[in-house]
Amino acid sequence: MSPYTNRQIILLEKPVGKLQHNHFGLIENSIAEPGDGEVLVRVHYISLDAANRAWMQGATYRAAVEPNSVMAGGGIAEVVTSKAPGFTPGDLVFADTGWQDFAVLPAKHLIKMPRIEPLTHLLSIYGVAGLTAYFGLLDVGKAKAGETVVVSAAAGSVGTLVGQIAKIKGCRVIGIAGGADKCAWLTSHLGFDEAVDYKAGNLFKALRAAAPDGIDVYFDNVGGDILEACLPLMNNHGRIACCGAVSQYDGTPTPGPRGIPGLLTIKRIVMQGFIVMDYFKERDRALADLQTWVASGKLKVEEDIIEGLENTPSALIGLLAGENRGKRIVKI
Repeated sequence: MSPYTNRQIILLEKPVGKLQHNHFGLIENSIAEPGDGEVLVRVHYISLDAANRAWMQGATYRAAVEPNSVMAGGGIAEVVTSKAPGFTPGDLVFADTGWQDFAVLPAKHLIKMPRIEPLTHLLSIYGVAGLTAYFGLLDVGKAKAGETVVVSAAAGSVGTLVGQIAKIKGCRVIGIAGGADKCAWLTSHLGFDEAVDYKAGNLFKALRAAAPDGIDVYFDNVGGDILEACLPLMNNHGRIACCGAVSQYDGTPTPGPRGIPGLLTIKRIVMQGFIVMDYFKERDRALADLQTWVASGKLKVEEDIIEGLENTPSALIGLLAGENRGKRIVKI
């Protein structure tokens, strides 16, 4: 790669149906110079999340990604040139860098990060994934010792952490994942009490067998049919933390869930959506716990690292198909 060019992955068109490779293009541009109050950064790692696909559909908690623009995405980057106070070359930051080698960004949109090894942990356990799992389970779901916690997309970046944190807190944990191998991995490697394969048949029947005393907390990453299967099994005063709805992002959205109003009323269920940015002011509390659990070996960090900016589209398509175990990251 020439030191004078910036490779960029462009979203060529908004997908209709499944995301495909031809929705993306790779171009090269000159490296821009920062203006006053801006910083030039070199991207080291890009975070891949199901939310990347949702941003193509329209505005969410951020603006939509429009055709012929650099694909959006968070990343860990290093400051190259700064024209803003508080940032100097060599500083490590987290930002919405986009899928590219270099980015010029307003300094106010950068979050300084510590230099730890491996740096990838800043995107997984100490980044959005870890904070989402922590606050979603404990502050939104209010999980307590002795309760039954169910998490969907349990082999993914957030789900693997939700289940382990719930176990640390003394809960009984049931993961929902696709395929027998993933389910066996959740119980044997990550210590989940049970794992249910949503591809194996009657999900409601399998969940009822795995959770004979009902569900106290459901951490929902997928929505759709899986949320619908969990709803009748919720206990009185149960809590549902709505983190994502990946079943609605790629391809034809699944219908449902049905029966929400009646079940919420009869069982007095609290169902709350959240995004992790709501809790950023409290992240020091979460990081202190997460670091302690990792250092003690109670919490395993699972990362799936793909090499090369040019492979970012394939990596996202694979993530949406459930290829990954743990946090998928692209190393630039």
